[in-house]
Amino acid sequence: MAVYILTFFAYIAEWVFGSRSRVARTAAELTGGKTGGGKSAKGGAAVPAQAGAAGKESEGGGTAVLERPRVVTRSSSGRRGDLPDGPGAAAGDEQGDLYGRIAVSLMVLAFLLHFSGVLTRSLSVQRAPWGNMYEFSTTFSMVAVGAYLGFLVARKNVRWIGLPLVTTVLLDLGLAVTVLYTESDQLVPALDSYWLWIHVSLAIVCGALFYLGCVGTILYLFRDRYETKLIAGGKPSAFATSVLERLPSAASLDKFAYRINAAVFPFWTFTIVAGAIWAGDAWGRYWGWDPKEVWSFITWVVYACYLHARATAGWKGRKAAYLALLAFATWLFNYYGVNVLFDGQHSYADV
Repeated sequence: MAVYILTFFAYIAEWVFGSRSRVARTAAELTGGKTGGGKSAKGGAAVPAQAGAAGKESEGGGTAVLERPRVVTRSSSGRRGDLPDGPGAAAGDEQGDLYGRIAVSLMVLAFLLHFSGVLTRSLSVQRAPWGNMYEFSTTFSMVAVGAYLGFLVARKNVRWIGLPLVTTVLLDLGLAVTVLYTESDQLVPALDSYWLWIHVSLAIVCGALFYLGCVGTILYLFRDRYETKLIAGGKPSAFATSVLERLPSAASLDKFAYRINAAVFPFWTFTIVAGAIWAGDAWGRYWGWDPKEVWSFITWVVYACYLHARATAGWKGRKAAYLALLAFATWLFNYYGVNVLFDGQHSYADV
């Protein structure tokens, strides 16, 4: 946790000390101002400068030189024209980028220490390290960090998610070591099965990725409202301007969240199927309307509604985003609320 705390402060430094110069250009794009030759289009969005020009003749020798067009992200809703992604937390500044690289390096170190802790917990009892809520929580946060680092290795522009991620990891680990801590012990016979490795590990991976999608959805809602306010001629606060202008465009955030949720949904489906097969082996029935089973199914239904809403014209955008947040809320309740508030056949290890 100490390394995660250092990572948290490094990400804070990246946001605080990153240059604001490029942020101002993003604001000009959103409000229809001129930036480097760009001309305001109808509706308030800027047209890329020199994007369709045949070239520019140099005064001395008559050589045609093509200027590189600025790359922008088109709004998925179509009502804002072309909107650029923000420059990121570091805002392209060398000092801000340095703090961001330090933060990522610390995150890698924290992940390795985190993984070692989960591994030693498993080796101490010679079983999968997710037999109770404490073990599930520590593994869940480890997988979320691993997924984030995996996106970075794949050269995806997701460093902006680092600060909310490490904040949540600290809260999750703090809750795990103070409230949910349970001494390592052997599993009850019903849980001592190879299905534990399949069913529960999939639930953890799905939850961690659903969390990243949830963060993307929340930031999409803030950024979408921010873009709408700017285009309508409003003036957001200085804090909102500093933070939200550095994020990807609302279209990019929406696409990021949707792709994660759509990719994970089939695995969540298989998680429920695997749990039913395991229940048939352990309890002699595939489905018994246990609270955990009921809420797993509710989560599946809400995510299915979200994916269906994305394909329905009237429910795209913010309405679908609210459904995505509701879906992740049902996943969280299925984990925390059901385990604490209800007794059922899944209640083996208390917390």
